[in-house]
Amino acid sequence: MKSALLAAVAASALLLAAPASAQGVKIGILNDQSGVYADYGGKWSVEAARMAIEDFGGEVLGQKIELVTADHQNKPDLATSIARRWYDVENVDMITELTTSSVALAIHELSKEKKKIDIVVGAATSRLTGDACQPYGFHWAYDTRALGVGTGGALTKAGGDTWFFLTADYAFGYALEKDTSEIVTANGGKVVGQVRVPLNSSDFSSFLLQAQSSKAKIVGLANAGLDTTNSIKQASEFGIVASGQKLAGLLMTLAEVNGLGLQAAQGLVLTEGYYWDLNDRTRNLGERFLKRTGRMPSMIHAGTYSATLSYLKAVKAAGTKDPDAVAKKLKELPVDDDFAKGKVLENGRMVHDMYLFEVKKPSESKKPWDYYKLLATVPGDKAFFTAKDSGCPLTK
Repeated sequence: MKSALLAAVAASALLLAAPASAQGVKIGILNDQSGVYADYGGKWSVEAARMAIEDFGGEVLGQKIELVTADHQNKPDLATSIARRWYDVENVDMITELTTSSVALAIHELSKEKKKIDIVVGAATSRLTGDACQPYGFHWAYDTRALGVGTGGALTKAGGDTWFFLTADYAFGYALEKDTSEIVTANGGKVVGQVRVPLNSSDFSSFLLQAQSSKAKIVGLANAGLDTTNSIKQASEFGIVASGQKLAGLLMTLAEVNGLGLQAAQGLVLTEGYYWDLNDRTRNLGERFLKRTGRMPSMIHAGTYSATLSYLKAVKAAGTKDPDAVAKKLKELPVDDDFAKGKVLENGRMVHDMYLFEVKKPSESKKPWDYYKLLATVPGDKAFFTAKDSGCPLTK
């Protein structure tokens, strides 16, 4: 009796000594909240994750769900430092959003080392589920391969058979240029040139002059966020579209179209994995998000909602937050929410339909946020690499 009492006291002491956060489920949103991608993801992604937690009920396995957030400023070393502290000291169970491919690749490697789950939404590189894949890493919403198939394939088939790329000078830009180039050439097109553009550039004039002198039919913008909107604004000043070349926003979301306005963005062709006005379910998520934030979500915000919800569903189905068990459930459970219907492959890639849109003319828009015309639906199994073809060593 006495030994049983002592054991109970010892167990209670251990519980009291454990950090409170270890008893709950803790999710981290790590993204750019003040720089070039602040509208693209930023605080709006934090709000989307908060919505998912509330929709799930605020707790899982009888444990409170906690959300933490930080701004990585697009710096892989800073992001890694924050994530290491979250994992080692603050008992964060899963990190998501992870805008910026260089950051996402770094956190992907750290998560593998720490055996913690990350679900990338904001970063684009298809390497995350390709040669850099790992057992605890997942990629939601879109990737450079899907963008290349959607926008690159469609424009090339429509006669845009010569391309010049303005490419963000880091991992994301290289991957987007590579994946789009492969789709362009596979469809009979030709890449006539490219130029590397530093992240967060303010002056695109020299790069745009190179694009103009190339005489390429399509100028592919392999950039994102403010870099995309600034390059489009300056392209207009140079008369690039007026002279007959077409701009392709290879990674544009509703946030950038809204920032440009329809007058400047009209006619742009782009690919997203979500649009608020597609169907009743997307409208439900969009309208609830609008009430909270004053803006409609892009695929990054909606994808963060879905990634957070899917993680919580996997924890519940696994009956534990053990990363191996949860990763297994993430790959078993279908994705079916207000973002998309899809499935998760063995390499961690969430596969779902993608959509090719054209930005409406101001005269075609009938209400606020009515920005897109649907040109085509790209089936998920066509948009994304198969696990076998992805280059992921887990699938060999």
